[in-house]
Amino acid sequence: MRTLRSLAVSYVVLGSSAVLAVLMLTACDVERRKSDAELGLNPQQAAGRKLYDNYCDRCHNPYSSRGKKGPSMKGVFKREYLPLSGLPANDERMTDIIKYGRSKMEGFGQVMNDQQIKDLIAYMHTL
Repeated sequence: MRTLRSLAVSYVVLGSSAVLAVLMLTACDVERRKSDAELGLNPQQAAGRKLYDNYCDRCHNPYSSRGKKGPSMKGVFKREYLPLSGLPANDERMTDIIKYGRSKMEGFGQVMNDQQIKDLIAYMHTL
Protein backbone atom coordinates (compact mmCIF):
# COMPACT_ATOMS: atom_id res chain seq x y z
CA MET A 1 0.00 0.00 0.00
CA ARG A 2 2.83 2.37 0.88
CA THR A 3 4.65 1.82 -2.42
CA LEU A 4 1.47 2.35 -4.47
CA ARG A 5 0.94 5.71 -2.78
CA SER A 6 4.60 6.66 -3.35
CA LEU A 7 4.31 5.70 -7.00
CA ALA A 8 1.17 7.82 -7.41
CA VAL A 9 2.89 10.83 -5.80
CA SER A 10 5.87 10.35 -8.12
CA TYR A 11 3.60 10.40 -11.18
CA VAL A 12 1.86 13.55 -9.97
CA VAL A 13 5.20 15.30 -9.38
CA LEU A 14 6.56 14.14 -12.74
CA GLY A 15 3.40 15.24 -14.56
CA SER A 16 3.40 18.62 -12.84
CA SER A 17 7.06 19.11 -13.73
CA ALA A 18 6.35 18.30 -17.38
CA VAL A 19 3.47 20.79 -17.51
CA LEU A 20 5.62 23.46 -15.87
CA ALA A 21 8.44 22.83 -18.35
CA VAL A 22 6.07 23.17 -21.32
CA LEU A 23 4.66 26.42 -19.92
CA MET A 24 8.14 27.81 -19.40
CA LEU A 25 9.23 26.90 -22.93
CA THR A 26 6.16 28.47 -24.55
CA ALA A 27 6.62 31.60 -22.47
CA CYS A 28 10.01 32.13 -24.10
CA ASP A 29 8.23 33.24 -27.28
CA VAL A 30 6.29 35.93 -25.45
CA GLU A 31 7.94 39.30 -25.65
CA ARG A 32 7.48 41.75 -22.78
CA ARG A 33 5.02 44.46 -23.69
CA LYS A 34 6.82 47.75 -24.21
CA SER A 35 5.63 50.87 -22.42
CA ASP A 36 4.33 53.93 -24.24
CA ALA A 37 7.60 55.70 -23.40
CA GLU A 38 9.72 52.84 -24.78
CA LEU A 39 7.72 53.02 -28.01
CA GLY A 40 8.16 56.81 -28.10
CA LEU A 41 4.41 57.46 -28.20
CA ASN A 42 3.12 60.99 -27.79
CA PRO A 43 -0.05 61.54 -25.65
CA GLN A 44 -2.40 61.20 -28.63
CA GLN A 45 -0.76 57.95 -29.77
CA ALA A 46 -0.81 56.60 -26.19
CA ALA A 47 -4.54 57.33 -25.97
CA GLY A 48 -4.97 55.54 -29.30
CA ARG A 49 -3.02 52.56 -28.00
CA LYS A 50 -5.48 52.18 -25.13
CA LEU A 51 -8.36 52.25 -27.61
CA TYR A 52 -6.57 49.70 -29.79
CA ASP A 53 -6.10 47.42 -26.77
CA ASN A 54 -9.80 47.72 -25.87
CA TYR A 55 -11.39 47.39 -29.30
CA CYS A 56 -8.95 46.16 -31.95
CA ASP A 57 -6.45 43.79 -30.38
CA ARG A 58 -8.92 40.92 -30.02
CA CYS A 59 -8.99 40.58 -33.83
CA HIS A 60 -5.89 42.42 -35.12
CA ASN A 61 -2.26 41.84 -34.03
CA PRO A 62 -0.50 45.19 -33.70
CA TYR A 63 3.14 44.09 -33.95
CA SER A 64 3.02 40.69 -35.61
CA SER A 65 2.53 39.95 -39.28
CA ARG A 66 0.21 37.08 -38.29
CA GLY A 67 -3.44 37.99 -38.19
CA LYS A 68 -6.00 36.82 -35.66
CA LYS A 69 -9.62 36.94 -36.89
CA GLY A 70 -8.74 39.97 -39.01
CA PRO A 71 -5.52 41.00 -40.73
CA SER A 72 -2.50 42.22 -38.81
CA MET A 73 -2.19 45.99 -38.48
CA LYS A 74 1.61 45.87 -38.44
CA GLY A 75 2.80 48.40 -41.01
CA VAL A 76 -0.73 49.11 -42.21
CA PHE A 77 0.11 52.70 -43.21
CA LYS A 78 3.45 51.74 -44.73
CA ARG A 79 1.60 50.09 -47.62
CA GLU A 80 -0.29 51.91 -50.34
CA TYR A 81 -3.33 49.62 -50.08
CA LEU A 82 -5.03 47.64 -47.33
CA PRO A 83 -4.20 43.92 -47.56
CA LEU A 84 -7.66 42.32 -47.87
CA SER A 85 -9.85 44.99 -49.44
CA GLY A 86 -7.32 46.70 -51.69
CA LEU A 87 -8.68 50.07 -50.50
CA PRO A 88 -6.21 52.94 -50.06
CA ALA A 89 -4.33 52.79 -46.75
CA ASN A 90 -5.00 56.36 -45.64
CA ASP A 91 -6.58 58.17 -42.69
CA GLU A 92 -9.86 58.86 -44.49
CA ARG A 93 -10.44 55.25 -45.51
CA MET A 94 -9.43 53.91 -42.10
CA THR A 95 -11.76 56.38 -40.39
CA ASP A 96 -14.65 55.06 -42.46
CA ILE A 97 -13.75 51.45 -41.70
CA ILE A 98 -13.44 52.13 -37.97
CA LYS A 99 -16.73 54.06 -37.87
CA TYR A 100 -18.89 51.89 -40.11
CA GLY A 101 -17.11 48.53 -40.22
CA ARG A 102 -16.29 46.42 -43.25
CA SER A 103 -17.06 42.87 -44.29
CA LYS A 104 -16.78 40.84 -41.06
CA MET A 105 -15.66 43.81 -38.92
CA GLU A 106 -18.21 45.65 -36.82
CA GLY A 107 -18.21 49.45 -36.82
CA PHE A 108 -17.21 51.43 -33.75
CA GLY A 109 -18.84 54.76 -34.59
CA GLN A 110 -21.35 54.26 -31.79
CA VAL A 111 -18.69 53.68 -29.12
CA MET A 112 -15.87 56.01 -30.26
CA ASN A 113 -16.13 59.71 -30.94
CA ASP A 114 -14.24 61.49 -33.73
CA GLN A 115 -11.32 62.45 -31.47
CA GLN A 116 -10.92 58.89 -30.24
CA ILE A 117 -10.85 57.64 -33.84
CA LYS A 118 -8.15 60.21 -34.64
CA ASP A 119 -6.18 59.04 -31.59
CA LEU A 120 -6.53 55.42 -32.70
CA ILE A 121 -5.33 56.23 -36.21
CA ALA A 122 -2.40 58.21 -34.80
CA TYR A 123 -1.36 55.08 -32.89
CA MET A 124 -1.86 52.85 -35.92
CA HIS A 125 0.62 55.03 -37.82
CA THR A 126 3.28 53.86 -35.33
CA LEU A 127 2.73 50.16 -36.05
